[in-house]
Amino acid sequence: MLVDWLPWNHTFGGNHNVGIVLDNGGTLYIDDGKPTPIGMAETLRNLREIAPTIYFNVPTGFEAIAGAALSQPVWDSLHRTQESEVGERIVMGTGLGMTESGPFALYVTGPDVKSGDVGLPAPGIELKLIDVDGKTEVRYRGPNITPGYWRAPEATAEAFDEEGFFSTGDAVKWIDEGNIHRGLRFDGRIAEDFKLATGTFVSVGPMRAKIIAAGAPYVQDAVLTGINMKEVGALVFPTQQVRELAGLPASATMQQVLESAPVQAHFQHVVDTLAAAATGSANRIARLHLLAEPPSIDRGEVTDKGSINQRSVLKHRAALADALHDGSLPFTLKPR
Repeated sequence: MLVDWLPWNHTFGGNHNVGIVLDNGGTLYIDDGKPTPIGMAETLRNLREIAPTIYFNVPTGFEAIAGAALSQPVWDSLHRTQESEVGERIVMGTGLGMTESGPFALYVTGPDVKSGDVGLPAPGIELKLIDVDGKTEVRYRGPNITPGYWRAPEATAEAFDEEGFFSTGDAVKWIDEGNIHRGLRFDGRIAEDFKLATGTFVSVGPMRAKIIAAGAPYVQDAVLTGINMKEVGALVFPTQQVRELAGLPASATMQQVLESAPVQAHFQHVVDTLAAAATGSANRIARLHLLAEPPSIDRGEVTDKGSINQRSVLKHRAALADALHDGSLPFTLKPR
């Protein structure tokens, strides 16, 4: 029994979720909700009413259910809630894939799983691990991998290497280098990483995860800035829970909420905490600004799976990123 909001034209909602219901003789309930502040109430109502035996979602969906980003502390919080309500943990699995792998290529096959684990290749999948600028890109070859892009021979040629492996742009590392049978962990998107003016690479994925964890439960996501500059900056999208932190009337605008003393103090602490743990310019957030305007689906700042498109945000908010680094952006927080 599955409750699902994912569109059937998407490989996750169609190939995967509709497919397993048909293959197993199951029941699929169409969820009118979605992982948004408004739509999540309907999803939660449907989950309570149907009580599915299995539930799939993208990370943003689980973040909305938990009320915060799916960092390890929130993962642990979900387990505590499960134990208090049903007396045991509900098995949570994770994996890694994309539309081109229809949809998943790796999956965690045991209950010992933490946030970021993506596990082992599915049966029939071959993996190739390639060093790219100091990170490890994972590439796929197998029967579920697309043969190419429709009527786009140049894009198809660029997507595959000389041995026919699909280049994902996803970075991974071993969960336990002493035991490769435990599989892999996600290590960000290579395409998102950038260099500072010093030539030092900034690993975007792990840095975003640190900001989300340090600011929980008040951070939805973050976009890193500083391409070809001396410092790393962060534009942060807050969750709606930040209103509770501000303690202002419900009529207050999001801008007023973000400029309030309690919110600024909280994120000053976040900046200071991150700076204290930094080991160099590439992993030190030198300036941070909270965004009142949420990411726009229409501008492509949010993908169809609800995750932030860093490149699109930086494109559409280029002036804001420039102001963050030239010191002209009000309410910019810096490490003390």
